[in-house]
Amino acid sequence: MKHTYKIEGMTCNNCKASVEKYLNGLPNISHVSIDLEKGEAEVTMDKHIASDELQNALPEKYTVSEKDGGKVSASSNSSTMNSEKTKLQQLKPLLLILFYITSTCVLLHYKDWSWGGFMLDFMGLFYIVFSFFKMLDLKGFPESFKMYDPLAKRLPIYGWIYPFIETALGVMFLMRYEVNIALIMTLVVLGITTVGVTKTLLDKKSIRCACLGTVLKLPMTEATLIENTIMIAMAALMLFEVF
Repeated sequence: MKHTYKIEGMTCNNCKASVEKYLNGLPNISHVSIDLEKGEAEVTMDKHIASDELQNALPEKYTVSEKDGGKVSASSNSSTMNSEKTKLQQLKPLLLILFYITSTCVLLHYKDWSWGGFMLDFMGLFYIVFSFFKMLDLKGFPESFKMYDPLAKRLPIYGWIYPFIETALGVMFLMRYEVNIALIMTLVVLGITTVGVTKTLLDKKSIRCACLGTVLKLPMTEATLIENTIMIAMAALMLFEVF
């Protein structure tokens, strides 16, 4: 018999291989097929195995729920609550980083306030900090990034150079070098990513967000869409010299 399970926490091919290894090690399981993009595992078994048993066989970073008739039901109410709690905990690094970037920009300009200067420094620090986390795992980042970025899916090398693009844009904003070019590149780069993020959220796929690389395990949520939208809005305002 075959059963399909949703597995949250898989971000790359290494995760896929790891899940397959652990599940294939269970008795009464003869074959495991992973669809990384959908975050699903089709398990062929001799007799039905509860999702709790599968969960216990996997590391804590993965969350298993059974897919029944197209609807996903968690193994228990408590596991659903824990999953939600974990998601909020995982978003904490992102929220803290945005808070510190915003606070730093406010402190830099509070004596002589300038919306234009604030936004340029915010975008510059945003790119520098976010590219730093991507640089920590240059090998794993492209695999996670191409799961939702349309261009990275079609052109894998784009995922490899993306952290360097972010670093260059950060330096351009902070040094006020060719700002208009940096603003246009921001609209293009983040516009492409936002299309992929929006599609992922609408499809309700359970994948990891690669905005802070693969070192910090962030879930793909509306927070990712909001942060991209803020950057796009700032770039558009600056480009058309509203401030």
